[in-house]
Amino acid sequence: MTVSKTNDRVGTVETRGIEPVPDSERHGRASQMFWTWFAANISILGLPLGATLVAFRGLNIWQAILVAVLGSVGSFALVGVLSLAGKKGGAPALTLSRAVFGQRGNAGPTLISWLSRVGWETITTTTAAYALLALLNHLFGVGQSTVLTLVCLLVFIACTLLISGLGHATIMWINKWATVVFGVLNLVVIGFLVSTVDWDKVLNAGAGPTSAVIGGIGFIAAGTGIGWANAGADYARYLPRSVPAGRLVTASAFGAGIPLVVLVSLGSLLSAGDSTLASAADPVAAINSLLPSWMAVPYLVAAFGGLLMSNHLSTYSAGLTMITLGVRVPRPLAVGIDVLLMFLGGIYFMLVAGDFYGPFSTFLTLLAVPISAWIGIVLVDSARGRRYDPAALMDRTRSSRYWYTAGFRLPAVAAWALAIVAGLLFTEASTSADDVWFSGPFADTWLGTNGLGWAITMAVAAVLYALGGRTGRDTSAGPSADSSPQPTQEALR
Repeated sequence: MTVSKTNDRVGTVETRGIEPVPDSERHGRASQMFWTWFAANISILGLPLGATLVAFRGLNIWQAILVAVLGSVGSFALVGVLSLAGKKGGAPALTLSRAVFGQRGNAGPTLISWLSRVGWETITTTTAAYALLALLNHLFGVGQSTVLTLVCLLVFIACTLLISGLGHATIMWINKWATVVFGVLNLVVIGFLVSTVDWDKVLNAGAGPTSAVIGGIGFIAAGTGIGWANAGADYARYLPRSVPAGRLVTASAFGAGIPLVVLVSLGSLLSAGDSTLASAADPVAAINSLLPSWMAVPYLVAAFGGLLMSNHLSTYSAGLTMITLGVRVPRPLAVGIDVLLMFLGGIYFMLVAGDFYGPFSTFLTLLAVPISAWIGIVLVDSARGRRYDPAALMDRTRSSRYWYTAGFRLPAVAAWALAIVAGLLFTEASTSADDVWFSGPFADTWLGTNGLGWAITMAVAAVLYALGGRTGRDTSAGPSADSSPQPTQEALR
């Protein structure tokens, strides 16, 4: 029996942490990325994104479909491009970025990524618990109570822990079959939602301005692929180096693009006749109200399952990111810590806080700015032919070739920090017109009002790093780059 079978087999606990996967343990095909990103985006909650395009941006259905295609397919093509680093270096995304930012300099991007991922997981968990409460109420007529709320949170978290805790092989297997099961359920729900569309209003709606189309593309990209860009390598790291890059990018783009284009377009159709979906505080309940009562069960099951498919991927990545930060625990325990935080956050959201959901979502939106800066820098670094030294990635001491200057690769860290400042100048974070948390001096410009601060950040980071990143440049072109030997257990600690 080969080592790969013990480390990455369906139904068994993956024992590998963040250490690079050697060639002898590589397996799989590019099509795995298709199922991975299809499953992550199959949630019926993609509908409110499309509803926003019509209700708040004034687009007609044809413009909304164009925006859905360019925003979702384009952003997940970017996820695929960043996934190539995982195939090349065999390690999670934030572990690989140690080579770019330095062993200490990488702590900033890694911490931001971990906070963002755990935060969105908490929101997903809360939403799924509400869906389960609604399902129980529909089937058995039971109302919400403290005990039942805790049970619903625990059920969702247990499902997440089971899949994420087992690890990569189980996730890849679940993704494929869950796509089929929940895809069929979603098709049934979509069929009934289409029957509620006011086609006269849809077909007679006027076109929105070109500026709204451009802003809409950025809005969809930010709400879909950009949030996964710093996790793509986590799922591509077991793929053989021989997998064609083009196939991996294509599989990622269309795996996510197909369900997102359908859901975003449908959300646009629904909002053409009724704008309430775009502004609903509880999108699960808003969508449920559009369906006949007997459709509630398949709809709520599909909503719960779609949220679970997204959450187990995010939780798996969060565990790897936690280890990259320096938390010295096995990967399954890191996942366990992560779901514990989700559980506590869910309790606070559902049982303690009054209006905390909106402000917390706003805070997480702000975190997209530093994540976008990381993306811009890593894209440029990868384009320069970055190669990875497995031993150096895991060596946190001064002897590492990725130690650079006191543990920081100054060109990358400086570009990251300056790009964040530039992006925040165009960013506004608010829960309402009367509750503005943060507003940059240029937030009222066209770029700011269209929520493109993250795009400014990414562009500035890429340009600054491209101009200054050759200082102290290290593409690890030595004999140990991309080699299979693994670091010792002492190095991992």
